[in-house]
Formats: sequence, structure tokens, C-alpha cells
Amino acid sequence: MKQIVLILFVLFLIKPNLFAQYQTETGARQGGMSGSGVVISDIWSSYHNQAGLANLQGISAGLFYSSIFNMSDLKEAAFAVAVPAEKYGTAGINYTYNGNEFSNFGKLGIAFAKRLGKRISAGIQLDYIMFSQADYGNSGAVAGEAGFIAEPADNLYIGAHIYNPWRAKINDSEDYIESVMRIGAGYYFSEKVLFTVETEKEVDKTTVFRAGTEYAVIPGLFVRAGVSLNPTEYSFGLGYNYKNILIDLAYISHDILGYYMQFGLGYSLKKVSKNTEPQNK
Repeated sequence: MKQIVLILFVLFLIKPNLFAQYQTETGARQGGMSGSGVVISDIWSSYHNQAGLANLQGISAGLFYSSIFNMSDLKEAAFAVAVPAEKYGTAGINYTYNGNEFSNFGKLGIAFAKRLGKRISAGIQLDYIMFSQADYGNSGAVAGEAGFIAEPADNLYIGAHIYNPWRAKINDSEDYIESVMRIGAGYYFSEKVLFTVETEKEVDKTTVFRAGTEYAVIPGLFVRAGVSLNPTEYSFGLGYNYKNILIDLAYISHDILGYYMQFGLGYSLKKVSKNTEPQNK
């Protein structure tokens, strides 16, 4: 118990609004690329840019797990489900839990995404955010998200995403949930190589820069790497796609939090690609 309280105290010194922060690393594929995933289309677009859900080819689901300091008492767990309907768009639901029994954060999201043309898609999401802290009780807030992904030239993708544009308050308090804007680009050099870069800006915070790459070593086996600045973070990841199943692992080295691991498991009713090519190709 004392160890948990001490770690939570350190985390709150590092990030005073820890449980009001924007969750960018949910999804071990994106985690292996240092969170540089605003133009990637997969089930974890539910957390990075809902527009990517519009490019899913079949009903998809995913599970995610990570632990700060590699301690189960400071875990982050999430699931996401997306159901595409060709003429109407893609509907999705997702949930994240972060923390422990003494202090935790939960986010329930309901998303919708649609292709607006051959080269552009857009998505929105409504979130209900829940906070719970021992001795302080429970509180909540309603936030929103929106984004787009476009392909202005063959194999070049640009994307943007905004989280909580109206700066939602936590219940009737004066505490705001952070508003965040992300802008990024990605280029597929071939069906084997993807390179991404993006920036993230929170109100009154230093701009974050991210870059990542994904390489299909052999069909179905992926190697990933990434770097993030402000704070400095290095990452490495592996992925394996077999028929309808996706398995992802990420190793992340953070200049403040140390290293930690992420694990993701995905399933699609339609056979998934064994290359790094966009899902809408």
C-alpha cells in the first residue's frame, strides 16, 4: 500500500492532472511507434483518430493491457469493438480503465466514422469520463473527439484529431480536462514500409513531436520503432498477423517513468493484411 501511494504521489508531481490526461498510447501497434498513430487505420483508431475506423473491412475487436512501472496496481486496460456497414459508416464502442482501487480513471466512448469519398474519411466520438479517488469520491465529465484522414497523393496520408474541444469540466468543479490537437502524416514507401510523423499540442503545454516506422520483415511479421520528444521516449514493437488474429507487443522507454510494456490482441471477421499497406487499399 505504501509503495502504491508513493508512486501515485510521484506521478501527480509529474502530471498534476494525471487522470485527466489524453490517452495517446492505447494500442500496442501505435505504442511501438511512440504513439504516432493519427493516420493509422485499425481498431485502435478508437483512441487515436476515429476517422480510421471508416477504413476497417470487417467487424473488429481488440484488447489492450499495459502497466506503468510494470506494476499491476498501476495498470491500463482497454477494449474496443467496431462494426462497419458499407453504405452507412462504422460504429464503435470502447472503454479504458487506468489506475487501481484507490485512484482510477475510466473512459467510455461511442464512435462513428464514415468515408466521405475515395480519399477522405472522418470520425467523431462522444466520451463519458469517470474519476474515482479514495476519500474524495467519484466524479465525471462528458467530452468529445473528432478527426479526419485524407490521401492527397498516392500512399501519402495526412490526418488531424481534436480531443475535448469544449474543455469539459469535471462535474461542477473548476478542474478542466485537457484539450488536445494532433496533426500528422504518414507515407507508405511500399507494402512493407510505413513512416509516420506527428505533433501534439495541449493548451499551455509544450508541443510533443513523434515519429515512428513499421516494417513487414516477412508477410505477417512486423517490426516497429519510434521516438517522442517532450518528454523523451523511445519505443520498439513487434506484431504478428495470422488470418483473422493480430498480436502486438511494445517496449517503451520513458525518460521519467522508466520502461514498460504493452500488449494488444485483435480479431477481425475479415482476414487481416500480412503487409503494412492501408486497410482501405
